[in-house]
Amino acid sequence: MRLAFKAAMVVVLTLVILIPLQMVRGTIQERQQFRETAVRDIGANYGGRQWLAGPVLVVPYDERSETTVTAEDGTLRRSVRQRSGQWTFFPATLAMSGVLKPDVRRRGLHAVRVYAWDGDAEARFDVAIPADADGVQRRIGQPWLSVGIADVGGLQGTPTLFANGAALTVEQGLGHADGPGVHARLPAPAAGARLHLDVRAALVLRGTERFAMLPLGDANDLRLRSSWPSPKFEGRSPQQDIDAQGFRARWQLAAVASNAQRRYLQQPDLAVLAQPAIAAGGDPREAAATDAAVSVALIDPVNPYLQADRASKYGLLFVLLTFIGFFMFELIKQVRVHPIQYLLVGMAIAIFFLLLLSLSEHVAFGLSYLAAAAACIGLIGFYLAAVLRSRARGAGFAAMLGTLYALLYGLLLSEDNALVLGSALLFTILAAIMVGTRKLDWYQLSARPPA
Repeated sequence: MRLAFKAAMVVVLTLVILIPLQMVRGTIQERQQFRETAVRDIGANYGGRQWLAGPVLVVPYDERSETTVTAEDGTLRRSVRQRSGQWTFFPATLAMSGVLKPDVRRRGLHAVRVYAWDGDAEARFDVAIPADADGVQRRIGQPWLSVGIADVGGLQGTPTLFANGAALTVEQGLGHADGPGVHARLPAPAAGARLHLDVRAALVLRGTERFAMLPLGDANDLRLRSSWPSPKFEGRSPQQDIDAQGFRARWQLAAVASNAQRRYLQQPDLAVLAQPAIAAGGDPREAAATDAAVSVALIDPVNPYLQADRASKYGLLFVLLTFIGFFMFELIKQVRVHPIQYLLVGMAIAIFFLLLLSLSEHVAFGLSYLAAAAACIGLIGFYLAAVLRSRARGAGFAAMLGTLYALLYGLLLSEDNALVLGSALLFTILAAIMVGTRKLDWYQLSARPPA
């Protein structure tokens, strides 16, 4: 009965330690939210997450049609119908290229990655304006070239637009939707005319952390280069070359391989959506934009909050293994360990993750991990030397914890192999316990009076 009671106590104490561990994870999430606030604040002043869509040719028209209808009394009457509309034409070819110049802005403890995209978009249009139909009088208005930009506050200077080599006057707005961007007016064409336009848009666009382009042409050639060494490509994977000096990326897409044109027609202010893919239940327009665009994010390869959150997921395992070690020591060596002593050691392990989080906001994650682990292992080893009545026993437990912390750091560095390494670690520990206790008489141990 004493053995069963002690085992139940270990389980209960392990569950109790879940409370501070969850509080630590809540603190990590809170700090992540603080960082997102810093990103939004810097984006509001510098330029947010940017999208670039266009150029797109839009031709407005008004038409008046007359039809003859039969009234109820059998007489013929003329019916006049008036309506306004617009035709949206996408470029036959679209080429975007530019340099993404990265930089870092700080807000308190948080470093936010920003950039300035210095590039241009070249589009070729070959479109036929519909001819007048029988019984329809149509007046074609002044068309415009539209370039969608997620955050026009990020424009540095005035963008330039050229059509067939002639400079155009750039105006605010998309021209046909409420979304942000710029547009330029063209002379009104005649019905049935054919427009051949070579358009070039050049601009410097500042933004925060993420940059995206919409492949709106029938044939698209999108290129991007930067000195940032850690990009994350979202949407379609590009041809890429990444090294310590930066990256080069190229997307070659046909309209039939992308739904960008269809999405743009459904939501003309698509360029305003500058967020990554969202979970179900969010704004569906953002999911549509992410699905249609190609983008790159300037990521931090060692995100302290992400690493601390991943580390805290193993906190329960650390506590459980330490308590099992105490439990086995009590049974085999007959040294009594009080539940309060179990609890204090468990709290020291939980405090490790809080130390790791707080230190990683100021120094590199590796140094933070080393300092937090050394502090907690030293404290637990010193305490257990008295609890277990032997410095050698305290040092042994400290060495066990040091091995666990070293293995955990290896798991954090090997993100792609974390599952297989973690599974192998658990199997090895279980196997060691089973092999070490295979000859124990558990009934005899449970019946033996404590020392």
